[in-house]
Amino acid sequence: MRNGAFDTPMRNLRNDLQNVARDAEALLRATADVANDRVQEARARTEKTVKQAFDHLYNRRMHRRVRRYARHTDEYVRDHSWTVIGVVAGVALLIGLLSRRD
Repeated sequence: MRNGAFDTPMRNLRNDLQNVARDAEALLRATADVANDRVQEARARTEKTVKQAFDHLYNRRMHRRVRRYARHTDEYVRDHSWTVIGVVAGVALLIGLLSRRD
């Protein structure tokens, strides 16, 4: 069973890794005859592609972490709803009292 939310990041990662491989091959070809301009251009493309790959990996990890924290927060609020209501009411009362102090 494939999850649509999981497919897109994996597809992006796969594309990025293919781009890294393609650019690495271009870098190897460019360094064969050691032409400085071509080497610099290929290296710049490779650096850009690697950065994009790491950005996609980082974003995927961050999304997983945020979803996990949201799930835990939701579970906590459901399990301790009266405690949460009391804390929110107390904070609202405190803010209300502090805002009246002029």
